Amino acid sequence: MIKGLAISTVWVLDQDRAKEFYTQKLGFEVRTDMTMGDGGMRWLTVGAKDQPDVELTLMVPGPPSLDDESAEAMKKLVAKGVLGAGVLVTDDVHGDYEKLKARGVEFLQEPQERPYGTEALFRDDSGNWFSFTQRREGGLDLDKDWSC
Repeated sequence: MIKGLAISTVWVLDQDRAKEFYTQKLGFEVRTDMTMGDGGMRWLTVGAKDQPDVELTLMVPGPPSLDDESAEAMKKLVAKGVLGAGVLVTDDVHGDYEKLKARGVEFLQEPQERPYGTEALFRDDSGNWFSFTQRREGGLDLDKDWSC
């Protein structure tokens, strides 16, 4: 049976720039950086230091996973900033927001209270947006505003 999520893809426009963003600005560590076969696809994964069993693969849209037409469409969506890549959690959203902002991370929203916790939104260097969330102790508070 399924035991959990191990690797998730984040589509990026440039793997070298993405590697720098995720390691230098977000503080992730490189797990794998290799080329598969002669002239093959670059397999680049990163992950949070305290979560060794989950990785993000930073992939440029293209063969072998996408045909040329699909790759171009995906690149346009990434660059446009319409793809949400997920939720990254922290135990100090206000302090980490300030640290990441000082490192040059582009925030779309400063920390705000939500029913599930305190959330900020940021973009990576390709345009993908992430929820950056400190979970609310005690579960959902349905009296809080859901709007962004």
